Amino acid sequence: MDALGLLKIRVRRGINLAVRDAARGSSDPYVIVTCGAHKVKTSVVKSNLNPEWNEELTISIKDLNVPIVLTVHDKDTFSLDDNLGNAEIDIKPYIDCLRMGFQGVSDGITVERIQPSENNCLVGESCIIWKEEKMTQDMTIGLRKIECGEVELQIEWIDLPGCKGLHN
Repeated sequence: MDALGLLKIRVRRGINLAVRDAARGSSDPYVIVTCGAHKVKTSVVKSNLNPEWNEELTISIKDLNVPIVLTVHDKDTFSLDDNLGNAEIDIKPYIDCLRMGFQGVSDGITVERIQPSENNCLVGESCIIWKEEKMTQDMTIGLRKIECGEVELQIEWIDLPGCKGLHN
């Protein structure tokens, strides 16, 4: 395989998403995550500006320099779906922590704290945690090119047999 591995993205929920169905004062949101040509999406949550998806999406990562873009849309029946904003998921700090290796470290330790900056879409501090022999990062990202909206998610790297991996 030419992939480095897989990235599991747990799309938990949307917060204060924009209204695009003006008559109902709501939206029917869903999330699309793209990395290069790979695209995955969540289900649609009807009439909800604070949707709970709690869905796991998995994408293959072939190049760490290709951006991972999360886009939220409003599902429309008789017209094109409306854009509810987008954000890039910055995995570089997470990958740097993975490369350090943490086997044998105390369970539940916070490995790194990433602060919001102009280089990421974080709306608050994001923690990378080593727990139960795996490393995860929880984050809330702010949607761009829209008046409001955030998405809570968690990322986790999955090494696959036959993949190049992160240490090569």
